[in-house]
Amino acid sequence: MAAHFFAGSVLALLLAGASPLPGTAAPAQAVALPDPAVDLPASGKRIERAVFAGGCFWGVEAVFEHVRGVRGATAGYAGGSAFTAHYEKVETGRTGHAESVEVAYDPAQVSYGQLLKVFFSVAHDPTQVDRQGPDVGSQYRSVVFWRDEAQRDVATAYIAQLDAAKVFARPIATQVAPLKGFHEAEGVHQDYARHHPEDPYIVVNDAPKVANLQAMFPALYAPR
Repeated sequence: MAAHFFAGSVLALLLAGASPLPGTAAPAQAVALPDPAVDLPASGKRIERAVFAGGCFWGVEAVFEHVRGVRGATAGYAGGSAFTAHYEKVETGRTGHAESVEVAYDPAQVSYGQLLKVFFSVAHDPTQVDRQGPDVGSQYRSVVFWRDEAQRDVATAYIAQLDAAKVFARPIATQVAPLKGFHEAEGVHQDYARHHPEDPYIVVNDAPKVANLQAMFPALYAPR
């Protein structure tokens, strides 16, 4: 994520309302989506888990941390082996890993389908292939990692529903893949947006996502 770090003068320009500079992303644009036609019923469990990959895990984590019913969001790696689940290796784009976020949520307060709706609407752009904004490589691909067949079926059905409704100008590129393991990222990456709200990367790429969540999902938004 070399693109994550900029000089302090760039931050001043961004806060002053200047146009994004070459190599940076424009502020995230949310897309209004229909509710999933297929969803999972409340299981009776107090905590369920879901894993999503949608570009840099800082922003995806920040969005889900502000969703009502989410008990925790953890940045990590999924799609590769435990041996290569380290930042320096993942950033080569040759490990099979995608920067991912594990979401622990209370299914009595927020459903898996609602999490998918947030993921596709405000957490990232699901039409981008092997990139997200300024970050390029397979480690930034869009993936829904399913833990069981029920999650797989709901995710697959929702993508088909969105494609049929043509809510995006381009086809959805999100992969739906089995979760073979989730590996927690290094401590410096946990809650990064909350700890570094003035980092220019967060200001440009991730803070707008949280603002879009609050604007588009007021009933689901939870201040932290």
